[in-house]
Amino acid sequence: MSENPYRLAVVVASTREGRFGPAVANWLAEQTAQRPDIDVDVIDLAEHPLPVNLSSDPGPEDAAALAAVTPRLAEADAFVVITPEYNHSYPAALKNLIDWHYVQWQAKPVAFVSYGGLSGGLRAVEHLRPVFAELHAVTIRETVSFHSPWGKLDASGKHRDEEDGQAAAGAAKKMLDQLTWWALSLREARAARPYGA
Repeated sequence: MSENPYRLAVVVASTREGRFGPAVANWLAEQTAQRPDIDVDVIDLAEHPLPVNLSSDPGPEDAAALAAVTPRLAEADAFVVITPEYNHSYPAALKNLIDWHYVQWQAKPVAFVSYGGLSGGLRAVEHLRPVFAELHAVTIRETVSFHSPWGKLDASGKHRDEEDGQAAAGAAKKMLDQLTWWALSLREARAARPYGA
């Protein structure tokens, strides 16, 4: 275990009114709280609306909105994206966050926690993998997906069914173990050799 925790940015992708994302984020916070090797920074896109018109030279108002997020992505050693599935894909707010940034994602690992109906949000995850590959990020094989989770988690992220809760915690451990290996390995690699895309 590293004596120097790595910085994990958790991106909560849904911005819809009445969204379920915060309950999932609370559940993940409980999982990461057990990991002294991880320092978590939650970036909730509902609290950080970004400009929708991309620009290489954003004006003062757009620059101020980006300043609340961009440095946090740059400082992160790894990411967990919490995403619902909208129309067999992921939310527009998440694509907007991704597209405003480039070097902040490079040579860093990305893990996914998804939720939705029968697919548990996995179609959104599969759409995200090639997007992050284009940004030179590494996506983690293990994921956590919540299938039709409404009513199964309370607002604090606690499972109402103990057996389901244990299964989800086991999946989270596998995912975080993989993410940690990649986060530490790539952090060391970036420090030794700057990444050139």
